[in-house]
Amino acid sequence: MTTMATTTTPCKAVVLAAGHNQATRDLLLQALATSTVIEQSLANVTAVVPKADVIVVVDEHDHAVRELLGESWTYVVQTVQAGTGDAVRCARHALAGFAGNVLVAYGDTPMLRASTLRGLKWKHELKQAQFSLLTAIVPEAGGYGRIVRDDAGRITEIVEATDLSSESSAIHEINVGAYIVDNAILIPKLDEMAATGEHRLTELAERLIAEGRPVASYSILDTDEVQGINTAAELQKAADIVLKRLFAPSHAVETGEIVFGTGGWRAKIGEGFTIHNVRRLCQAVANEVTRAGLERQGVIIGGDRRFLSAEAVTTAAEVFAGNNIKALVLTEDVPTPLVTFAVPYLKCAYGLIFTASHNPPQYNGLKVFRADGSLPLTDETNRYQGEANSFTQADVVSLDYGVGVAAGLVEETDLTNAYVEAVEALLDIPAIRAARPLRVVIDPMYGTSQLTLGMILSDARVRAEFIHERHNPLFGGHSPAPDPEALSTLISMVKSSGHYDLGMATDGDSDRIGILDETGRYVSTNELLVLIYWYLHEVRGQRGGVVRNLATTHLLDRLAEYFGERFLEVPVGFKHITAGMLEIDAIMGGESSGGLTMRGWILGKDGIFACALVCEMLAVTGKKLSELLDDVFAITGRLTQVEYGVPATPAMKVEVPRRMEAAAPSEVAGVAVERIDAYDGIKLRLVDGSWVLLRFSGTEPILRMVAEAETADRAAELLDWVKGFAGA
Repeated sequence: MTTMATTTTPCKAVVLAAGHNQATRDLLLQALATSTVIEQSLANVTAVVPKADVIVVVDEHDHAVRELLGESWTYVVQTVQAGTGDAVRCARHALAGFAGNVLVAYGDTPMLRASTLRGLKWKHELKQAQFSLLTAIVPEAGGYGRIVRDDAGRITEIVEATDLSSESSAIHEINVGAYIVDNAILIPKLDEMAATGEHRLTELAERLIAEGRPVASYSILDTDEVQGINTAAELQKAADIVLKRLFAPSHAVETGEIVFGTGGWRAKIGEGFTIHNVRRLCQAVANEVTRAGLERQGVIIGGDRRFLSAEAVTTAAEVFAGNNIKALVLTEDVPTPLVTFAVPYLKCAYGLIFTASHNPPQYNGLKVFRADGSLPLTDETNRYQGEANSFTQADVVSLDYGVGVAAGLVEETDLTNAYVEAVEALLDIPAIRAARPLRVVIDPMYGTSQLTLGMILSDARVRAEFIHERHNPLFGGHSPAPDPEALSTLISMVKSSGHYDLGMATDGDSDRIGILDETGRYVSTNELLVLIYWYLHEVRGQRGGVVRNLATTHLLDRLAEYFGERFLEVPVGFKHITAGMLEIDAIMGGESSGGLTMRGWILGKDGIFACALVCEMLAVTGKKLSELLDDVFAITGRLTQVEYGVPATPAMKVEVPRRMEAAAPSEVAGVAVERIDAYDGIKLRLVDGSWVLLRFSGTEPILRMVAEAETADRAAELLDWVKGFAGA
């Protein structure tokens, strides 16, 4: 069988940055996101053409661009502003003798994606064209040249904006202004044109068309890429586009890059989450271990029940072993809290668990834990992902799993008993055994809590019944998040039986919880956190404050004030919870999404421990959960929290913060605003103690809107205001 080899023609690039006047040159230096206009344009070009092969055309009298970019670039000078063709001719000496293609791009078109330039390059090569250009179909063509095609779709003419007829004015396909040309004809043809006083690159295309030469095009489908920057208004539009792209849900999918959120790296299986990316990320973490000289401490690696978790565990072990780092592999699917516990327990350098927590079944990901069991902070995860994304597969060092086992660098282990014993050491197991036997029903949501939680409850003589406990990586067809909407079977069982003291659920990797009281009513995590803080402080006699994130109930603040203890609000992300607990020596930290931990336990949320602690609370107090809640609310009063989420479109990411900045409200639904915080989302605190929050999720493409007030009606009224403000 004959196979056709695909070859890539060498390519250089010429980036036009001389401008046609000083004002346009100044715009090249304007800030755009984290860089400048010219730097962003060059970044897109160098993603396709190596920097060493990029030629930057600058104005003879303008030194600002060169001072900004530095001396590492190849510059050529344009002495007279005589058109785009003349600018390219200025690079004749840098292109002399080069056998290949030349990409011509503009320094003021930073919105062109690298993938678009790559598409143009491929189209040019595959069509064996001598000249190729970018086109786009736009609603308003404005001052762009028009593309005229024949019935077969071939380009027959490029009409400049100054030469438009009534017929060509109606055309919506435009010449965007980026080209690839065969260098064998580029300078010679431009020289021929210059002799006749013509210096436009589009004229070169038209001459080639007239000669019957092969001319191709690549079409841009995202019209945001067409945005050039010739005025301050266009610069602002470009800044908006950059923000939309940074937060667009498709961003990581398009590039295949590794991106950490508030709870680790998560991505769709087969798109962002691939074994290739697992290898790259593990190599980056292995490099961290090596830099710190912690190879002998090794890493602990586990996975949950998701698709590819087991394969990812094996892959990770091979990479660490390949880097001479001991890899301890948990051989069964395990809950995340077990890995969090295992890292300091075994004195490992890092812990890794492959999981996407409560995300839908088409996702997987990785959580990384530091030596103390805490999640790494943002600067650390930025370092991991930055290095990982820079690697090719050839940069990864890996060792066959079997060879690693034989060499002693890969060791399979089981820490279930150690974890269970550590949890039980924190509980009053004798008190639970001595109390009236508790009957509970538990929904692990096809996740990983059944074994460990079942052992703990069995040791405590709790009559525990499990549902949805088998291995099902599709999680019953929905996200394994312990929210009321997903717990209908559990709720029905508790309501209909009349003999359960408690209903409990854990999410897919067992770090979050959902609780039902004896009547089958879903007890919100906000209510549960207040109740557990009361129990730890008043019944167990532990002293200290409490930490919550900014989306969690202020009832915790009220209770802490009643106790004379400190309370602390932190950004979303459990790493901030545990850091805050250490800061004020809190006895408990938690978040409204279902996670909590206690002082003296792991530096991460643990749904298994939380479920067992709730059982202890019922046994020790001898009261029903609903009765305990009434006791606590007699101290704190009640607050109702309501939440609403909508898909987070890129436009919302831009418009919501801008609207708040441009017209910050002095009141919300008739109540004066006391303060606006914007350190993590936008939180408006009202003078009556109620509040509203708008925040884009760090783990899902969702805009979350939250409101908390004294009554359900008032909370709903505040939420309606938030929806209206956000355009949701």
